[in-house]
Amino acid sequence: MRPAALLRLALAGTRTDALRVVLTALSAALAALAVYAALNVLAIPEPGPRADAGVSLNNQYNKQILQEPGLRPGVVAALLMLTIPVLALAGQCARLGAPARDRRLAAIRLAGATPRQAVAVAAAETGVASLLGSSAALAVYLAAHEVLHLPDAQGRLPLPTDVLPPVPALAAAVLGLPLLAALVAAAMLRHVVVSPFGVVRQARRERAPRPWSGILLMLGTGAFLATGAGLRADVLPDEAVPLLLFASGLLAALGVVLGAGWISHTTGRVLHRLARRPAPLLAARRLLADPWHGSRTQAALLVCVVFGAGAAALRAYFVAVDRARAEVWRRDAGAAGEAEPGEYEGDPFYLRTMDLVDAAVAVALVIAAAGLLVAVAEAVVARRRTHAALTAAGVPRSVLGRAVAWQTLAPLVPAVLLATAVGAVLGRGLFGTEVTEGAGGRWVCEAADPGVCDDLASFEEHGRFVEVPGVTRAVPVPLDHLALQGAGVLALVLAATGLALLFLRSATAVEELRTG
Repeated sequence: MRPAALLRLALAGTRTDALRVVLTALSAALAALAVYAALNVLAIPEPGPRADAGVSLNNQYNKQILQEPGLRPGVVAALLMLTIPVLALAGQCARLGAPARDRRLAAIRLAGATPRQAVAVAAAETGVASLLGSSAALAVYLAAHEVLHLPDAQGRLPLPTDVLPPVPALAAAVLGLPLLAALVAAAMLRHVVVSPFGVVRQARRERAPRPWSGILLMLGTGAFLATGAGLRADVLPDEAVPLLLFASGLLAALGVVLGAGWISHTTGRVLHRLARRPAPLLAARRLLADPWHGSRTQAALLVCVVFGAGAAALRAYFVAVDRARAEVWRRDAGAAGEAEPGEYEGDPFYLRTMDLVDAAVAVALVIAAAGLLVAVAEAVVARRRTHAALTAAGVPRSVLGRAVAWQTLAPLVPAVLLATAVGAVLGRGLFGTEVTEGAGGRWVCEAADPGVCDDLASFEEHGRFVEVPGVTRAVPVPLDHLALQGAGVLALVLAATGLALLFLRSATAVEELRTG
């Protein structure tokens, strides 16, 4: 098949196909923007060595998170983490209108195309849409690079708009994301047979999911906690710590995502045994028939919950550090004889950084909820013949709507609780559950004239050393923050499910019985 014909067939279709291409391109553009921003941060040059052997900083920026070279890898990691829910949203958008696309692929096979050519058409559609998105994102990035170049009165910049990533890196990002999307689409179709009479998916899981994901979860959590202990004991090389933390955290998150399949199946069994109303019984049968639906549609959401819970635990640690330092400062002032020591002014850098992390988690949760909206809407549309048959048999539309809500929320609540617990354990295991600050002391001048103690010899003669005991505080579990995040996630899912149910009216029309 010639490339021109492949491109024409990939972009052909109805308004639903056009909407799928647009949404896929938009999702790819958001992911590409995050990648371009990460490349921009990596392009910041290393500062030259200082003559006084102090810490070298990039003083052309007014944000400490960009000035210190040691903090920039964390910025890059956070930006790359943002691409996970966006790419999951792209995967969900690629499924929009799948039944109509299946019929179009069957028509292509009927016209004489081979199965491999039909799969190439489907993969090319995703790749071309992603290429449009990444190219548009590059134009937006370059324009924003000029618009946001706003130095302050001292000539310092709020963003690294004075540098650009290398051209080969930008080209690799522009072309690599669409290529990756096309390869993933082709891999997802490896168990799909496109025949002239329709599209058949061969890989159907007949066995109930096994709780093997718990092994991944324990391995990832244990490795993360061991890495955190090695970091606190300073026995691990600095270069290996980020890689170990990322790999073990990813393994734990993967265990949570895969565990959603087992949770869905178990929830379906419980509902099937205990429920007495039609809606939960219908949801139970659907959960038992396809328990991996939750792992596919809620993966990005659960990863965001794990990341957000870990960030909440880290915030609790930094708050405990700040309070312990304030107590040490008050004790130190009391040892010096200061009756009114004033108010402690700590370093708000880490707490402000956690504010940025929380904002990134909120954005990622909204994007993941949008992906869930697309997934639930697609499931409603894909079952339109079943819904139409049930409606024709006398089942009220409200019962079908409640069944969809039960199917979405019943396994999601325990999955969110598991993801929250795992994230909190990972966050608390990074720096430990206790904070110790300020064990030491200070010299206090006891002479009537403080000027006598100006030099060191006189200070030792007229002064005395006062020990200041250290302060140890337990890092609290941020239950309020975790509960707020969980409530926010459920509210987003409820809103997404409610919007997806708007498609139920058209999907239950009796005319749908005549469609394939």
